[in-house]
Amino acid sequence: MRELSRKEKTEFNKLQKRLRRNAGNAIVDYNMIEEGDKVMVCLSGGKDSYGMLDILMNLQHSAPIDFELVAVNLDQKQPGFPEDVLPGFLDDIGIPYYILEKDTYSVVKSVVPEGKTTCGLCSRLRRGTLYGFAQDIGATKIALGHHRDDIVETLFLNMFFGGTLKAMPPKLLSDDRKNVVIRPLAYCREKDLARYADYKAFPIIPCNLCGSQENLQRVQVKKMLADWEREYPGRTETIFRSIRNVAPSQLADGELFDFRSLRAEQIDTDLHIPLVNVVNL
Repeated sequence: MRELSRKEKTEFNKLQKRLRRNAGNAIVDYNMIEEGDKVMVCLSGGKDSYGMLDILMNLQHSAPIDFELVAVNLDQKQPGFPEDVLPGFLDDIGIPYYILEKDTYSVVKSVVPEGKTTCGLCSRLRRGTLYGFAQDIGATKIALGHHRDDIVETLFLNMFFGGTLKAMPPKLLSDDRKNVVIRPLAYCREKDLARYADYKAFPIIPCNLCGSQENLQRVQVKKMLADWEREYPGRTETIFRSIRNVAPSQLADGELFDFRSLRAEQIDTDLHIPLVNVVNL
C-alpha cells in the first residue's frame, strides 16, 4: 500500500468500509458463501479482481462462518505477460494460489479474424478452463470480480446487440450444474474499486489481447452510461435496482407470465352482480 496523507487515510478508511459493507451485503443477500466453502478467487491482475481478493480476505477474518480462499490465475500466454508479478504478490500476502498455464491466446488469434473483437471467445475458453480446475481442487464456489457497472453494462449489451433482457446474476449455477459462480462485488461501484486499487498500489497487469480494442461494443455502452451518469447522477444505481425489482406481468415474455390465459372478470365478486348490468353505481 502506498504512503497516504492524513486526509487520504480518512478517505481510504471510508472507502474500505463502504466496499466491505457492499460486498458483505451482496454475500448475505444471495447466500454466496456458506460454512465450510472453498472459494476459488479468480485473479486476472486487474483492479477488480485484486480488490475482490483483498475484500474477501478481510471479510474472512470477521465473518461468523469459516470458509477457505484460494487464488487462481490463468496465464493465457499473451505476449509480454509479466509472469512473476502475481506469484510475487500472492506470496507476499500469504494466500494459497495456483497459476494455470494454457495458451488460449494463440487459439483466439488463429480463430478470430483480424479486426474482430476477441472477448467472446477468450472469455469462453478462460471460463471452461477455470470451471474444470475448480472441480479438480474441490472448490465449492468460483468468485469473479464483476462489479455493479459490469452488470449494468451487460444488461444493455444484451438488449442492444442480443435482443435479450438479461445481465450478470450475482450468483449463478453453471450450465452443467457442477459449479456455483458468485460475484461478491455486485453492489460495488467501479470508481470505488479504481480508487481502492490506487490507494493499495496493486500491481495492475493490463490485458493486451482485448483491452486495446477501442471499438468494442462494451466500450460504447460504458461511454453511454458514463454520459448518462454525468447528466443524471445516480442513474446507474437506479438501473441496477431495476434488475432487482422485476415485474414479469409488465414485460412481454410468455414464458415468465401467462398472458394467453388473461381474462377480464365478468362478475363483481363483492356484489355478485353481472357487470354488464351495472350502470352508475
